[in-house]
Amino acid sequence: MDLDVLYEIDVPRPWAGPHPHGQRAAEQRAYREAVEQIRLADRMGFRTVWAVEHHFREGRSHCPAPEVLLGHLAGLTERIRLGFGVTLTPFGFTPPQRIAEKVATVDVLSGGRVEWGTGRSTPMEQAAFGVDRERSREDWREALGIVAGMWREEYFEYASERFRFPRRMVTPKPVQDPHPPAWMAATSPGSAEVAGAAGLGLLSFSIMQPLEAMARQVAAYRNAARAPRPLTDVTTDRVSAYTLVHATAPGTAPGARVWDSVAWWYANLAQFTLEWELPHLDPGERERTFPLLTPILEGEIPVQQFSDGDMILIGDAETIVAKAKRYADLGVDQLICYVQWGYLEHREILRTIEILGKEVIPELARYEPRTAAP
Repeated sequence: MDLDVLYEIDVPRPWAGPHPHGQRAAEQRAYREAVEQIRLADRMGFRTVWAVEHHFREGRSHCPAPEVLLGHLAGLTERIRLGFGVTLTPFGFTPPQRIAEKVATVDVLSGGRVEWGTGRSTPMEQAAFGVDRERSREDWREALGIVAGMWREEYFEYASERFRFPRRMVTPKPVQDPHPPAWMAATSPGSAEVAGAAGLGLLSFSIMQPLEAMARQVAAYRNAARAPRPLTDVTTDRVSAYTLVHATAPGTAPGARVWDSVAWWYANLAQFTLEWELPHLDPGERERTFPLLTPILEGEIPVQQFSDGDMILIGDAETIVAKAKRYADLGVDQLICYVQWGYLEHREILRTIEILGKEVIPELARYEPRTAAP
Protein backbone atom coordinates (compact mmCIF):
# COMPACT_ATOMS: atom_id res chain seq x y z
CA MET A 1 0.00 0.00 0.00
CA ASP A 2 1.26 3.45 -0.95
CA LEU A 3 0.91 6.65 1.07
CA ASP A 4 -0.49 9.86 -0.42
CA VAL A 5 -1.14 13.29 1.10
CA LEU A 6 -4.24 15.46 0.70
CA TYR A 7 -4.45 19.23 1.03
CA GLU A 8 -7.56 21.29 1.64
CA ILE A 9 -5.57 24.26 2.99
CA ASP A 10 -7.19 24.46 6.43
CA VAL A 11 -7.29 28.01 7.80
CA PRO A 12 -9.12 27.67 11.13
CA ARG A 13 -10.32 30.66 13.11
CA PRO A 14 -9.49 32.67 15.11
CA TRP A 15 -7.48 34.67 12.63
CA ALA A 16 -4.87 37.07 14.01
CA GLY A 17 -6.54 40.35 13.25
CA PRO A 18 -9.77 41.85 11.91
CA HIS A 19 -11.05 41.56 8.36
CA PRO A 20 -9.53 41.66 5.82
CA HIS A 21 -5.91 41.40 6.89
CA GLY A 22 -6.29 38.66 9.48
CA GLN A 23 -7.82 36.28 6.95
CA ARG A 24 -5.37 37.21 4.21
CA ALA A 25 -2.31 36.66 6.40
CA ALA A 26 -3.61 33.30 7.64
CA GLU A 27 -4.36 32.07 4.10
CA GLN A 28 -1.01 33.17 2.73
CA ARG A 29 0.82 31.41 5.55
CA ALA A 30 -1.22 28.23 5.05
CA TYR A 31 -0.34 28.11 1.34
CA ARG A 32 3.37 28.78 1.94
CA GLU A 33 3.54 26.06 4.55
CA ALA A 34 1.57 23.60 2.40
CA VAL A 35 3.98 24.01 -0.51
CA GLU A 36 6.98 23.37 1.76
CA GLN A 37 5.28 20.31 3.24
CA ILE A 38 4.42 18.88 -0.17
CA ARG A 39 7.98 19.38 -1.41
CA LEU A 40 9.15 17.34 1.58
CA ALA A 41 6.54 14.66 0.81
CA ASP A 42 7.99 14.46 -2.70
CA ARG A 43 11.46 13.79 -1.28
CA MET A 44 10.11 11.30 1.27
CA GLY A 45 8.54 9.00 -1.35
CA PHE A 46 4.82 9.72 -1.12
CA ARG A 47 2.99 8.57 -4.24
CA THR A 48 0.46 11.37 -4.83
CA VAL A 49 -0.56 14.75 -3.48
CA TRP A 50 -4.30 15.39 -3.87
CA ALA A 51 -5.49 19.02 -3.96
CA VAL A 52 -9.19 19.61 -3.44
CA GLU A 53 -11.57 21.96 -5.21
CA HIS A 54 -13.81 23.46 -2.56
CA HIS A 55 -15.59 26.78 -2.57
CA PHE A 56 -16.79 28.94 0.34
CA ARG A 57 -15.69 26.38 2.99
CA GLU A 58 -14.78 28.88 5.70
CA GLY A 59 -11.94 27.69 7.92
CA ARG A 60 -12.02 24.11 6.71
CA SER A 61 -10.89 24.40 3.08
CA HIS A 62 -9.49 27.45 1.29
CA CYS A 63 -8.43 25.64 -1.91
CA PRO A 64 -10.82 26.52 -4.78
CA ALA A 65 -8.31 26.27 -7.66
CA PRO A 66 -6.32 23.02 -7.51
CA GLU A 67 -4.99 23.54 -11.04
CA VAL A 68 -3.10 26.62 -9.83
CA LEU A 69 -1.59 24.87 -6.82
CA LEU A 70 -0.73 21.73 -8.80
CA GLY A 71 0.72 23.76 -11.68
CA HIS A 72 2.94 25.56 -9.17
CA LEU A 73 4.00 22.23 -7.65
CA ALA A 74 4.77 20.75 -11.07
CA GLY A 75 7.92 22.87 -11.25
CA LEU A 76 8.89 22.37 -7.60
CA THR A 77 8.61 18.57 -7.34
CA GLU A 78 10.19 15.68 -9.19
CA ARG A 79 8.43 12.38 -8.50
CA ILE A 80 5.19 12.85 -6.57
CA ARG A 81 2.06 12.52 -8.68
CA LEU A 82 -0.30 15.50 -8.79
CA GLY A 83 -3.91 14.63 -8.07
CA PHE A 84 -7.00 16.69 -8.75
CA GLY A 85 -9.01 15.71 -5.73
CA VAL A 86 -11.33 16.60 -7.45
CA THR A 87 -12.46 18.67 -10.40
CA LEU A 88 -16.11 19.54 -9.79
CA THR A 89 -17.54 18.15 -12.99
CA PRO A 90 -21.27 18.98 -13.42
CA PHE A 91 -21.67 21.58 -16.16
CA GLY A 92 -22.54 24.50 -13.89
CA PHE A 93 -19.18 24.39 -12.10
CA THR A 94 -16.77 24.27 -15.02
CA PRO A 95 -17.49 23.49 -18.69
CA PRO A 96 -15.80 20.30 -19.89
CA GLN A 97 -13.46 22.15 -22.25
CA ARG A 98 -11.95 24.04 -19.29
CA ILE A 99 -11.48 20.79 -17.36
CA ALA A 100 -9.76 19.22 -20.36
CA GLU A 101 -7.50 22.25 -20.75
CA LYS A 102 -6.41 22.70 -17.16
CA VAL A 103 -5.88 19.01 -16.33
CA ALA A 104 -3.86 18.46 -19.52
CA THR A 105 -1.79 21.59 -18.88
CA VAL A 106 -0.71 20.32 -15.46
CA ASP A 107 0.07 16.95 -17.04
CA VAL A 108 2.33 18.69 -19.56
CA LEU A 109 4.06 20.85 -16.95
CA SER A 110 4.67 17.84 -14.69
CA GLY A 111 5.87 15.50 -17.41
CA GLY A 112 2.86 13.19 -17.09
CA ARG A 113 2.28 13.00 -13.33
CA VAL A 114 -1.43 13.90 -13.10
CA GLU A 115 -4.21 11.86 -11.49
CA TRP A 116 -7.65 13.15 -12.49
CA GLY A 117 -10.25 12.92 -9.74
CA THR A 118 -13.85 13.88 -10.47
CA GLY A 119 -16.88 14.61 -8.34
CA ARG A 120 -20.25 16.34 -7.97
CA SER A 121 -19.79 18.34 -4.73
CA THR A 122 -22.42 19.25 -2.14
CA PRO A 123 -25.64 21.31 -2.18
CA MET A 124 -23.86 24.32 -0.66
CA GLU A 125 -21.46 24.64 -3.57
CA GLN A 126 -23.97 23.45 -6.16
CA ALA A 127 -26.48 26.15 -5.22
CA ALA A 128 -23.86 28.90 -5.47
CA PHE A 129 -22.94 27.81 -9.01
CA GLY A 130 -26.48 27.15 -10.21
CA VAL A 131 -25.92 23.40 -10.53
CA ASP A 132 -29.04 21.25 -10.77
CA ARG A 133 -28.52 18.72 -7.97
CA GLU A 134 -31.11 16.31 -9.35
CA ARG A 135 -29.21 16.11 -12.63
CA SER A 136 -25.69 16.42 -11.22
CA ARG A 137 -24.79 12.74 -11.55
CA GLU A 138 -26.15 12.64 -15.09
CA ASP A 139 -24.14 15.78 -15.92
CA TRP A 140 -21.03 14.33 -14.25
CA ARG A 141 -21.30 11.14 -16.30
CA GLU A 142 -21.79 13.03 -19.57
CA ALA A 143 -18.95 15.45 -18.83
CA LEU A 144 -16.44 12.63 -18.28
CA GLY A 145 -17.07 11.26 -21.75
CA ILE A 146 -16.81 14.72 -23.27
CA VAL A 147 -13.45 15.47 -21.61
CA ALA A 148 -12.05 12.11 -22.73
CA GLY A 149 -13.23 12.85 -26.25
CA MET A 150 -11.56 16.25 -26.24
CA TRP A 151 -8.27 14.58 -25.35
CA ARG A 152 -8.75 11.77 -27.85
CA GLU A 153 -9.89 13.64 -30.95
CA GLU A 154 -7.83 16.11 -32.96
CA TYR A 155 -10.97 18.19 -33.47
CA PHE A 156 -13.99 17.71 -31.25
CA GLU A 157 -17.63 18.68 -31.52
CA TYR A 158 -20.65 17.68 -29.49
CA ALA A 159 -24.37 18.30 -29.13
CA SER A 160 -26.86 17.04 -26.56
CA GLU A 161 -29.78 18.36 -24.56
CA ARG A 162 -27.44 19.52 -21.82
CA PHE A 163 -24.27 20.60 -23.63
CA ARG A 164 -23.19 21.90 -27.02
CA PHE A 165 -19.69 22.47 -28.29
CA PRO A 166 -18.70 23.58 -31.84
CA ARG A 167 -15.88 21.89 -33.75
CA ARG A 168 -12.62 22.98 -32.15
CA MET A 169 -9.15 21.68 -31.40
CA VAL A 170 -8.86 21.47 -27.61
CA THR A 171 -5.29 22.13 -26.50
CA PRO A 172 -3.01 20.98 -25.02
CA LYS A 173 -3.28 17.20 -25.14
CA PRO A 174 -2.06 15.36 -22.03
CA VAL A 175 1.32 13.64 -21.81
CA GLN A 176 -0.14 10.37 -20.54
CA ASP A 177 -1.58 8.26 -23.34
CA PRO A 178 -4.50 8.18 -23.81
CA HIS A 179 -5.00 10.41 -20.73
CA PRO A 180 -4.37 10.56 -16.95
CA PRO A 181 -5.92 7.94 -14.67
CA ALA A 182 -9.50 8.91 -13.80
CA TRP A 183 -11.07 8.68 -10.35
CA MET A 184 -14.40 9.36 -8.69
CA ALA A 185 -15.00 10.77 -5.20
CA ALA A 186 -17.38 8.58 -3.21
CA THR A 187 -19.21 9.85 -0.13
CA SER A 188 -22.88 8.97 -0.63
CA PRO A 189 -24.41 5.46 -0.47
CA GLY A 190 -24.01 3.59 -3.74
CA SER A 191 -21.17 5.77 -5.01
CA ALA A 192 -18.58 3.02 -4.73
CA GLU A 193 -20.57 0.77 -7.07
CA VAL A 194 -20.95 3.64 -9.55
CA ALA A 195 -17.18 4.20 -9.59
CA GLY A 196 -16.35 0.53 -10.06
CA ALA A 197 -18.90 0.02 -12.84
CA ALA A 198 -17.59 3.12 -14.63
CA GLY A 199 -13.98 1.93 -14.61
CA LEU A 200 -12.88 4.73 -12.30
CA GLY A 201 -10.57 4.64 -9.30
CA LEU A 202 -12.35 5.02 -5.96
CA LEU A 203 -11.54 8.08 -3.83
CA SER A 204 -13.17 7.20 -0.51
CA PHE A 205 -13.77 10.49 1.30
CA SER A 206 -16.10 9.16 3.99
CA ILE A 207 -14.39 9.83 7.30
CA MET A 208 -17.21 9.58 9.89
CA GLN A 209 -17.74 5.87 9.40
CA PRO A 210 -16.17 2.86 11.15
CA LEU A 211 -13.68 0.77 9.19
CA GLU A 212 -16.33 -1.93 8.85
CA ALA A 213 -18.36 0.50 6.73
CA MET A 214 -15.30 1.23 4.61
CA ALA A 215 -14.77 -2.51 4.16
CA ARG A 216 -18.29 -2.83 2.74
CA GLN A 217 -17.65 0.12 0.43
CA VAL A 218 -14.41 -1.39 -0.89
CA ALA A 219 -16.06 -4.78 -1.40
CA ALA A 220 -18.93 -3.18 -3.32
CA TYR A 221 -16.44 -1.32 -5.48
CA ARG A 222 -14.38 -4.42 -6.25
CA ASN A 223 -17.49 -6.37 -7.16
CA ALA A 224 -18.71 -3.66 -9.55
CA ALA A 225 -15.23 -3.24 -11.05
CA ARG A 226 -15.07 -6.86 -12.21
CA ALA A 227 -16.92 -6.05 -15.44
CA PRO A 228 -16.75 -2.27 -15.91
CA ARG A 229 -18.17 -0.16 -18.70
CA PRO A 230 -15.57 2.63 -18.65
CA LEU A 231 -16.74 6.21 -19.04
CA THR A 232 -13.27 7.30 -20.18
CA ASP A 233 -10.48 5.80 -22.27
CA VAL A 234 -8.59 4.56 -19.19
CA THR A 235 -9.70 1.89 -16.72
CA THR A 236 -8.45 2.57 -13.19
CA ASP A 237 -8.98 -0.22 -10.67
CA ARG A 238 -7.56 1.23 -7.44
CA VAL A 239 -8.92 2.30 -4.07
CA SER A 240 -7.72 5.35 -2.17
CA ALA A 241 -9.05 6.23 1.27
CA TYR A 242 -8.19 9.21 3.42
CA THR A 243 -7.97 9.91 7.11
CA LEU A 244 -6.32 12.23 9.62
CA VAL A 245 -2.69 11.30 10.29
CA HIS A 246 -0.24 12.72 12.82
CA ALA A 247 3.08 11.17 13.87
CA THR A 248 4.93 11.62 17.15
CA ALA A 249 8.40 10.65 18.30
CA PRO A 250 8.87 7.03 19.48
CA GLY A 251 6.99 6.33 22.69
CA THR A 252 5.65 9.89 22.83
CA ALA A 253 1.95 10.51 23.42
CA PRO A 254 0.21 13.15 21.31
CA GLY A 255 -0.24 16.47 23.08
CA ALA A 256 -3.55 18.12 23.97
CA ARG A 257 -3.42 20.42 20.92
CA VAL A 258 -3.46 17.37 18.63
CA TRP A 259 -6.65 16.03 20.19
CA ASP A 260 -8.17 19.52 20.24
CA SER A 261 -7.42 19.73 16.52
CA VAL A 262 -9.12 16.39 15.92
CA ALA A 263 -12.18 17.59 17.83
CA TRP A 264 -12.28 20.88 15.91
CA TRP A 265 -12.01 19.11 12.57
CA TYR A 266 -14.77 16.60 13.28
CA ALA A 267 -17.09 19.21 14.77
CA ASN A 268 -16.63 21.42 11.71
CA LEU A 269 -17.22 18.51 9.35
CA ALA A 270 -20.26 17.23 11.24
CA GLN A 271 -22.00 20.58 11.27
CA PHE A 272 -21.35 21.07 7.57
CA THR A 273 -22.54 17.55 6.78
CA LEU A 274 -25.78 18.01 8.67
CA GLU A 275 -26.52 21.45 7.24
CA TRP A 276 -25.58 20.90 3.61
CA GLU A 277 -25.34 17.18 2.82
CA LEU A 278 -28.01 15.46 4.91
CA PRO A 279 -30.89 17.91 5.44
CA HIS A 280 -33.15 15.71 3.32
CA LEU A 281 -32.61 12.58 5.47
CA ASP A 282 -34.85 11.65 8.37
CA PRO A 283 -33.05 10.94 11.68
CA GLY A 284 -33.14 7.18 11.20
CA GLU A 285 -31.61 7.28 7.73
CA ARG A 286 -29.05 9.84 8.87
CA GLU A 287 -28.00 7.56 11.72
CA ARG A 288 -27.60 4.61 9.36
CA THR A 289 -25.52 6.69 6.93
CA PHE A 290 -23.26 8.33 9.54
CA PRO A 291 -23.69 6.49 12.87
CA LEU A 292 -21.12 8.70 14.63
CA LEU A 293 -22.64 12.02 13.53
CA THR A 294 -25.14 12.43 16.37
CA PRO A 295 -22.68 12.39 19.31
CA ILE A 296 -20.45 14.86 17.46
CA LEU A 297 -23.35 17.25 16.94
CA GLU A 298 -24.23 16.94 20.63
CA GLY A 299 -20.73 18.10 21.55
CA GLU A 300 -19.53 14.67 22.64
CA ILE A 301 -16.81 14.08 20.08
CA PRO A 302 -15.61 10.48 20.55
CA VAL A 303 -11.98 11.22 19.75
CA GLN A 304 -10.72 8.20 21.64
CA GLN A 305 -13.22 5.96 19.84
CA PHE A 306 -11.96 7.26 16.50
CA SER A 307 -8.38 6.50 17.52
CA ASP A 308 -9.07 3.11 19.10
CA GLY A 309 -11.07 2.11 16.01
CA ASP A 310 -8.20 3.12 13.72
CA MET A 311 -10.42 5.64 11.97
CA ILE A 312 -7.59 8.13 12.51
CA LEU A 313 -3.86 7.36 12.59
CA ILE A 314 -2.24 9.23 15.47
CA GLY A 315 0.82 8.08 17.40
CA ASP A 316 4.39 7.02 16.81
CA ALA A 317 5.58 5.21 13.68
CA GLU A 318 4.99 1.76 15.16
CA THR A 319 1.40 2.67 16.07
CA ILE A 320 0.70 4.18 12.65
CA VAL A 321 2.11 1.15 10.82
CA ALA A 322 -0.13 -1.19 12.81
CA LYS A 323 -3.19 0.93 12.14
CA ALA A 324 -2.37 1.45 8.45
CA LYS A 325 -2.07 -2.29 7.89
CA ARG A 326 -5.79 -2.61 8.66
CA TYR A 327 -6.51 -0.37 5.65
CA ALA A 328 -4.27 -2.53 3.45
CA ASP A 329 -6.12 -5.62 4.69
CA LEU A 330 -9.40 -4.02 3.57
CA GLY A 331 -8.08 -3.68 0.01
CA VAL A 332 -6.97 -0.04 0.09
CA ASP A 333 -4.19 0.59 -2.46
CA GLN A 334 -3.35 4.16 -1.45
CA LEU A 335 -3.85 5.59 2.02
CA ILE A 336 -4.32 9.34 1.76
CA CYS A 337 -2.79 11.07 4.77
CA TYR A 338 -4.49 14.32 5.73
CA VAL A 339 -1.69 15.98 7.71
CA GLN A 340 -2.45 19.74 7.62
CA TRP A 341 -5.52 20.16 9.82
CA GLY A 342 -6.72 22.07 12.83
CA TYR A 343 -4.22 23.89 14.99
CA LEU A 344 -1.15 21.77 14.21
CA GLU A 345 2.04 23.74 13.77
CA HIS A 346 4.09 23.70 10.58
CA ARG A 347 7.09 22.07 12.27
CA GLU A 348 4.88 19.27 13.59
CA ILE A 349 3.48 18.57 10.14
CA LEU A 350 6.97 18.46 8.63
CA ARG A 351 7.97 15.99 11.35
CA THR A 352 4.93 13.84 10.56
CA ILE A 353 5.81 13.74 6.86
CA GLU A 354 9.43 12.85 7.63
CA ILE A 355 8.49 10.06 10.05
CA LEU A 356 5.99 8.64 7.58
CA GLY A 357 8.55 8.76 4.79
CA LYS A 358 11.42 7.21 6.71
CA GLU A 359 9.64 4.70 8.92
CA VAL A 360 6.12 3.99 7.64
CA ILE A 361 6.32 3.98 3.83
CA PRO A 362 9.09 1.29 3.74
CA GLU A 363 7.15 -0.94 6.14
CA LEU A 364 3.93 -0.70 4.14
CA ALA A 365 5.79 -1.32 0.88
CA ARG A 366 6.94 -4.66 2.29
CA TYR A 367 3.63 -5.63 3.84
CA GLU A 368 1.48 -8.30 2.21
CA PRO A 369 -2.19 -7.75 3.12
CA ARG A 370 -3.71 -10.59 5.12
CA THR A 371 -6.97 -10.54 3.20
CA ALA A 372 -6.92 -10.16 -0.55
CA ALA A 373 -9.33 -7.62 -1.98
CA PRO A 374 -12.60 -9.32 -3.09
